[in-house]
Formats: sequence, C-alpha cells, structure tokens
Amino acid sequence: MWTSRPDGGPGRLLTLADGVFAIAITLLVLDLYVPRGLDAAQYDQALRRLLPDLAAYALSVTVLGSFWHEHRRIFRDVREVDGQVITLSIAGLGVAALVPFPTRLLAEYGDRPVSVAVYAGAVAAMGAGHLALAAVLARRPWLRDGTPSEAGTTLYLVDSATLVVVFAATVPLALIMGSHAMWLWLVLVPVRFLLGRRLQRQV
Repeated sequence: MWTSRPDGGPGRLLTLADGVFAIAITLLVLDLYVPRGLDAAQYDQALRRLLPDLAAYALSVTVLGSFWHEHRRIFRDVREVDGQVITLSIAGLGVAALVPFPTRLLAEYGDRPVSVAVYAGAVAAMGAGHLALAAVLARRPWLRDGTPSEAGTTLYLVDSATLVVVFAATVPLALIMGSHAMWLWLVLVPVRFLLGRRLQRQV
C-alpha cells in the first residue's frame, strides 16, 4: 500500500509544469512555415497546404492551454505534495510533452484513422492523469491543510471524466469511421459548459 509522506510544497512541481506546457506549445509552432522563393501561384498553394497545420495547431493549443489551466486549478489549495502526487504529475507532463507528435500526425495525415486514434489516445491519457491527480488530492486533505478542494468535488471529477470518456471512445471509433470520429469531440463543448456553470454555482 502506498504511504503518503509529504515532500515539500508544490512550487517546483508547478514551475516544471509551466515549463513543460510552454515548451510543448512552442514546439507546435516549429512546423508552421512557408518556403522562400515562391512565385504567386506557389505561394497561394503553400498557404492552402498550411491550413491543416494551423487547424491542428489551434486544436492542440486549446487542449494544452486547457490542461495547463486545470493543472493550476487542481493545485490551487495544495500546500504539500507527496510521492504519488509527484509521480502522477510527472506522468501527465510526459504525455503533455508528447502532444506535438500526434499533432503533427493530425496535420499531415488527418485522413488516416490511426492519426486520429493516436491523437485522441494522447488527450485521453492526459485527461486520465489529471483525473487521477484530482482524485488522489481529494482523498488527502492533509496535503491541503484540511481545506476543501474545488477540484475534489464530484461535479469536477465528472467534468474531467467526461473528457476522458469522449476522447477514449474516439480511439476505436476512429479506426472504424476514420476522421469523421473527430466530430464526437464537439460534444464536449455544451457538456463541459453546462457542468462548468453548475460547478461555479456550487462553489
């Protein structure tokens, strides 16, 4: 059985997370470029070819930005961390650092089912890590000086679980439906909006 032993404040862990998310978002930009020396027709064609890259970039910035915000939210009332919290955080950050790779797959081969499945799997894994982290901290009030945690409420955990379920479900669906499975992600917009509103009223 894992024993919780406080191992200092969360400051360094949050600084590491800020750095990982910042680097991951920066890496997304590196593939956005237009070659030099193009004539007018080639220039227009290059810009059109860049559209899938820009769409994948916008999607991943939204995803990484959202997870960065949620990571800060989870740690808002945390005063100390233990070994399991550190391990779960590092695992989640490892997946976040990997996001530029499936983003590249989605930009270059978005019509391939495997590309969509890999991207969805990465987001689902990142979401599962955040969900596990929030659940662990919810069960350890001594790491928060006994203060109640917004990220430990049932509604917050359901909100996080919704994202994991939708992206995890996309993995097998993508292998059957191809890129059309990505439309399932739009379900998250109204669902998370409604859950977010209810969570704000609850707090």
